[in-house]
Amino acid sequence: MSFDEIKQLLIAKFGPDTIINEETSGMQAALIIQPDKISKVCLELRDNPETYFDLLECLSGVDYGIEENMFGVVYHLASIPYKKQLTLKVIKYHDRTRESLPSVPTVSQVWRTAEWHEREAYDLIGIHFEGHPDLRRILLPDDWEGYPLRKDYKAQEYYRGIKV
Repeated sequence: MSFDEIKQLLIAKFGPDTIINEETSGMQAALIIQPDKISKVCLELRDNPETYFDLLECLSGVDYGIEENMFGVVYHLASIPYKKQLTLKVIKYHDRTRESLPSVPTVSQVWRTAEWHEREAYDLIGIHFEGHPDLRRILLPDDWEGYPLRKDYKAQEYYRGIKV
């Protein structure tokens, strides 16, 4: 299936508001999906015999910058039998002054490997994944302050008496 055919399949299944935009200028085209529909879209792409994206290659959290007040998640999918790849993205606007974190639904029920990828995005960028079975830090200590890959992160000078 081509990129456009996948796009049309998703529009037919979930409606035209599911796909917010598309990026075709980069090395790999991407569909920007409504954040609240990402889990259902991923499940369809995995289970549909025409697409069968059976592998989540990578899931990355993105901080688009302080001025933008946007966070995102990029999903790199692959279909091993069809030798196809697809990139999906979700973008959330979030006021950095709020106590709550930007939040998107988990895809860990679609691909189990997402559990680790989502924990890393949570740990380093501070994106909350709704419905994740075990969302906690994976690389940093539990009492670490802040999210080191955010554009506005201020490194603490000391952690437990040790200069960082």
